[in-house]
Amino acid sequence: MALSFRSPGAGRAMRLPRRPRLLIPVTIALVAIVVLLLIFDGIYTDFLWFDSVNFSSVFSTMLLTQILLFIVGAALMVGIVGGNMVLAHRMRPMFGPGMFGTPQGADRYRLSVDPHRRLVFLIGMGVLALFTGSSIAGQWKTWLLFVNGTPFGHKDPQFHVDVSFFMFTFPFLRMVLTFLFTAVILSIILAAIVHYLYGGFRVQSPGGVSASRAARSHLSVLLGVFVLLKALAYWLDRYELVFSNRGFVYGASYTDINAVLPAKGILAGIALICALIFFAGVVRPGGMWPGVAFGLLVLSAILIGTVYPVLVEQFQVKPTQQSKEEPYIKRNIDETREAYGVKNVKVVPYQAKGTPEAGQATTDETVSGVRLLDPVLVAKTFQQKQRIRGFYDFADPLDVDRYKEADGSVRDHVVAVRELTGPPAEQDNWINRHLVYTHGYGFVAAPGNEVDSEGLPDFDAKDMPASGSLVTDTGLKEPRVYFGERGTDYVVVGGSPNKPQELDFPESGGTGQSNNTYTGSGGVPLGSFFNRLLYAVKYGEKNLLLSGDINSQSRILYDRDPAQRVAKVAPFLNLDSDPYPAVVDGRIVWIIDAYTTANEFPYSESKSFSDMIRDTATDPRAIAPQPRDQINYIRNSVKATVDAYDGTVKLYEWDAQDPVLKSWEKAFPGVIQPQTAMSPELKEHLRYPEDLFKVQRDVLSRYHITDAPAFYSGQDFWNVPDDPSSGEKNIKQPPYFLSVKMPGAQSSFSLTTTFVPRQGPNLAAFMAVDANPGPGYGQLQILRMPANTTISGPGQVQNTFTNRFSGELNILGLGKAQILYGNLLTLPFAGGLVYVEPVYVQTAEGAGQEPYPILRRVLVMFGDKVGSADTLKDALDQVFGTGAQAPANPEAPPQENPTNLSTLTSVIAQAQKAYEDAQKALSANPPDWTAYGTAQDQLRQALDDLNKIQSQQGTATPSATPTATTTATPSSTASPPASPSASPSG
Repeated sequence: MALSFRSPGAGRAMRLPRRPRLLIPVTIALVAIVVLLLIFDGIYTDFLWFDSVNFSSVFSTMLLTQILLFIVGAALMVGIVGGNMVLAHRMRPMFGPGMFGTPQGADRYRLSVDPHRRLVFLIGMGVLALFTGSSIAGQWKTWLLFVNGTPFGHKDPQFHVDVSFFMFTFPFLRMVLTFLFTAVILSIILAAIVHYLYGGFRVQSPGGVSASRAARSHLSVLLGVFVLLKALAYWLDRYELVFSNRGFVYGASYTDINAVLPAKGILAGIALICALIFFAGVVRPGGMWPGVAFGLLVLSAILIGTVYPVLVEQFQVKPTQQSKEEPYIKRNIDETREAYGVKNVKVVPYQAKGTPEAGQATTDETVSGVRLLDPVLVAKTFQQKQRIRGFYDFADPLDVDRYKEADGSVRDHVVAVRELTGPPAEQDNWINRHLVYTHGYGFVAAPGNEVDSEGLPDFDAKDMPASGSLVTDTGLKEPRVYFGERGTDYVVVGGSPNKPQELDFPESGGTGQSNNTYTGSGGVPLGSFFNRLLYAVKYGEKNLLLSGDINSQSRILYDRDPAQRVAKVAPFLNLDSDPYPAVVDGRIVWIIDAYTTANEFPYSESKSFSDMIRDTATDPRAIAPQPRDQINYIRNSVKATVDAYDGTVKLYEWDAQDPVLKSWEKAFPGVIQPQTAMSPELKEHLRYPEDLFKVQRDVLSRYHITDAPAFYSGQDFWNVPDDPSSGEKNIKQPPYFLSVKMPGAQSSFSLTTTFVPRQGPNLAAFMAVDANPGPGYGQLQILRMPANTTISGPGQVQNTFTNRFSGELNILGLGKAQILYGNLLTLPFAGGLVYVEPVYVQTAEGAGQEPYPILRRVLVMFGDKVGSADTLKDALDQVFGTGAQAPANPEAPPQENPTNLSTLTSVIAQAQKAYEDAQKALSANPPDWTAYGTAQDQLRQALDDLNKIQSQQGTATPSATPTATTTATPSSTASPPASPSASPSG
């Protein structure tokens, strides 16, 4: 109907032109076209990416599955809901508007809607189809696991059905039931609205409602179907009891089995009867019986489903909870240990009463070769010594791996790759960011158990071009890093080999750069105009179309982060938070551990994955988003690698017995390669996953107890100790990769941790897992400390170190220097436990200075013997040799022997001079670390002389720093060692 208006004095109507009316449909059409093009662009570029990594089958399987589920879900929902609306419309009474006099409310609504009912119906069904189809398509993992489910060969303890029913079938049944409930509820609501609009229901005065027989029959059937579905839900709820958290532990409890389980069966029967009553409403008029059925359903749900279980819990279980819950606690213990892969952990009593004499006699060399470099602290040192240019950087924290020496022995290394952060700020433009600064360069590594004469890492892989003995031994042929943890942006590589423009590395002269042209197979070719157009739209960048530097040989690399690439090709896996680099077969590859997880394992304790793996070595930003966070089942089923040069992703089967992995292999055949496809050199660098170990230690802090009454009492539960070297509370100590010799076993590269009691700082247990692929790989072993003996825990050892060596550490921390404690390592040795902790010195930040830690002390403790020296060997000699010293008594008052006063004065003067020399070295710009090291050696000698005087005269060591303190300026005050700068350990 055209709008019209009259102008003043005009006798005729003026009509608006018809052309503006076309703007709305044209605009809608244009918006729809743009949206469809963007959707096509996203889907097709995703296909090109998957095809470039040879995982197009994953893309096609996911896409086809989602399309199928979308169509089926949308069609069923529209068929059920739309069919009931059409049926309600056809059942309308045969009368017209105003038949009963003045049009009522429903008549007025009908008059407004009826002329457009088809359009309204189609739009409504379209929206419903879109939302329903999208929701069902998002459940593609549930569908694939249902149709490809593999039996576990393990039955739940209550219903005695295979666990695969709960893992694969039960989630699908829940999904179907939820879909049907939604469809029936929407059908009831919309059918009732149609019946109301077209006279099937009419509101009468006073407060009455009349309904036609057809409307009443239609809604009775729908309500009967709803109640029938409720009966099915009650029956299915019986199986869900294995996930109950009502009782003392996770899983079905006494109340669940003896009250809720029979109640669910009774409620299912009552719901079935009520459904039949609703169906009877089709042939029996009146609302009494449906009302009775509804009331019975609600009343039984309250009394039988809610009140009765509460009464059983309160009056039968609470008074004797331990005896009532004991069999169900035992179920929880057994199934949790099974689901988390810790049922075969070995718990060995360990007296930890070794003597220094036993340590001298042993031939175990694992302690003398223990890793001293802290991967967290030395990250800054790596940056300062091997960054070369400001646009390169290393990961923080660094990683720990092992490499063979020339003599065939294996040594722990701290490793990293030199990655590119981007062009300098003043040169940050599109060409530099995406065409020139395209890749990092070089593998950097240092043995973990030694430093050079200045206390710095003794790099055996370093510099650009890459050099060092490790580079030579491993035969590194391709040091370029196009795919790394900092690869967050796309780059365009390849181009003309005759005109290389990709920055390779700065030239040795420092005045130019060596350029490179990418020749790998990674990325998507940009040779065609169509591909360039697609990516110009994807990134909103016109230069991808206009740049003359992009030619037929160019390739675009994106999604370059290794974890991101693996997550994209295997969206059904959870990933470890710490990918690590290794030199394998002459190339740098990223190794990533991948897990199959679930939260549907019956009776197994459900926990948050991110909470279990969080500690001082975990950057919250590094915890990759996971398909699921709440889990109660985990297996390290896959080892993944990503080539740092061409981005090739390979997935290797690691746990061939995992039914979840087998199910995914059926869904995506050929995607995961067998373990036999791994090269021997790759296997040498595999290790036990750190996140899995953290999850298992969290579980074993309680589930090392297998006796139900003892579990109920909880008196022997453990905690993971706070990290003592960080100086912060409620932050767990991370596990450490070390070469460890467990009692009765050979030395092996292992992952280790400690436990303390729930209440108390003493050591409760030491746990290690063989992290080296081989016959013993994955064997968890716990050394349990005696309960009736006090053995120092990590926090107590840290306190001993701080108090015992406060004098010399105070001197190290004077002036601009800062004390940083490294990772406190624990190793079983000679029948006892030896603690080793490196101590670093770092200057405070100042003008023109970028401080970094330097190893200056090694602290060792074994039993009640402690030692401190510049090297690990000297510290061990103090503990296990003639230089062993017991901890000083902090309550013993300092004394002076008058006969040696002159000698003491002389030694203190030497200490004062050494301190002043150290301060001069630190004040230099840049600091003179060679002179500083010499001064520290002289200071150490003075302290040794003081210790000798003490041992000869039987007196306590006087303060070695009184004069230094009085002469220090305010800017060079000491940093108290009792409150060291926090440094998380890795």
